Amino acid sequence: MAQKRFRLPLFAAIVVAAGLGSWLLLSHHAVHATLAADPADDAPPAVPVTAAPARLADVPVYLRGLGTVEAFNIVEIRAQVNGTLIALPVGQGEEVRKGQIVAEIDPRPYKATLDQATAQRAEDAAQLHSAALDLARYQSLQSRSFASVQQVDDQQATVDRLRAAIQADDAAVESALINLGFCTIRAPIAGRVGFYQTDVGNLIEASAQTGILSITEDKPISVVFTLPEADLPRIQAAMAKGTLPVAAYTADEATKLATGTLLTPDNTIDTTTGTIQLKATFANANDRLWPGEFVNAWLLLNTLRNVVTVPVPAVQHGPDGLFVYIVKPDHTVATQPVTLGEQDGNLAVVAGGLQAGQQVVLAGQSRLMPGVRVTATAPDNEPGGAGGAIAARDLAHAPGRD
Repeated sequence: MAQKRFRLPLFAAIVVAAGLGSWLLLSHHAVHATLAADPADDAPPAVPVTAAPARLADVPVYLRGLGTVEAFNIVEIRAQVNGTLIALPVGQGEEVRKGQIVAEIDPRPYKATLDQATAQRAEDAAQLHSAALDLARYQSLQSRSFASVQQVDDQQATVDRLRAAIQADDAAVESALINLGFCTIRAPIAGRVGFYQTDVGNLIEASAQTGILSITEDKPISVVFTLPEADLPRIQAAMAKGTLPVAAYTADEATKLATGTLLTPDNTIDTTTGTIQLKATFANANDRLWPGEFVNAWLLLNTLRNVVTVPVPAVQHGPDGLFVYIVKPDHTVATQPVTLGEQDGNLAVVAGGLQAGQQVVLAGQSRLMPGVRVTATAPDNEPGGAGGAIAARDLAHAPGRD
């Protein structure tokens, strides 16, 4: 009986020891599993970024400046004779041809003056004819000694005086014709009529300061715009190679108004502002340009062929210069120093440090450093793009859009 009581505690001890061993074994495996999982849990998640490839493109380079549309000619129509304004055959804002009648002054007083001058000439011409016949008779009589030399000389003087009177009459007739012609005012140029400055029925005086109307030549038309003087050498070099196109845009640069050509730079530089004015001409057949209008002029300086381009947001400024983040095949990023040429608010030309096809980060750079893993997505509308137009400015000196 004593032996049975001894076996029972021994059996219980064996069971307890087996259970404790099993618990220790399971705990050991759980600890190992936890330790194996910890490194993966401690790894930082991939950073989401927006990326796009560097591309090869033909990039036109523009110099841009604020400009003002100016008419080639503006003519103020004024009266050259006094009289009553009897007609304005053209409407306000109407396009007129050169030589078209634009105003008429009452011609009757000047027609009467012309008739008087013509009649006076006819009278003097008749007197001259009679005096010439008398002179011929006196000369015939003088040759036969029936008339004195003095009579012949006096008659010759009369003939000469009447010839001079005829010349004066011719001048009077010409003057009357001119004044009569001034009663009909014709457009000296083709252009657009402005607002009337006086109305039909008013008495017009040649000495008055107020005109009748104005005509503005708007086909062709010009744009005068301003650029920094530092751009002048490049403009002169480009002009030596050929004609330079100029595009006119609205003030917000959203709408292209017209395309023309550069005529010439001004002959002096403004020393107070360090700028130079340039003039471009436009056919303006569709009347998109209006005298006095403010526009943005884009001067096409040249076109960079087959160059590497990236969107400007990809370019970062660091202590050692400009760089971009590139996405490597293993989905990590690295910094890549770059050298830029021309740039605009949308697109930059990479002069060195980057090859076409390399993925560059456009957004999300604030969370990046070399070696960080990223998840790259393409932008919905990639800024810039192949063939995008850019302004001729150096990014290192003037980042962003002018």
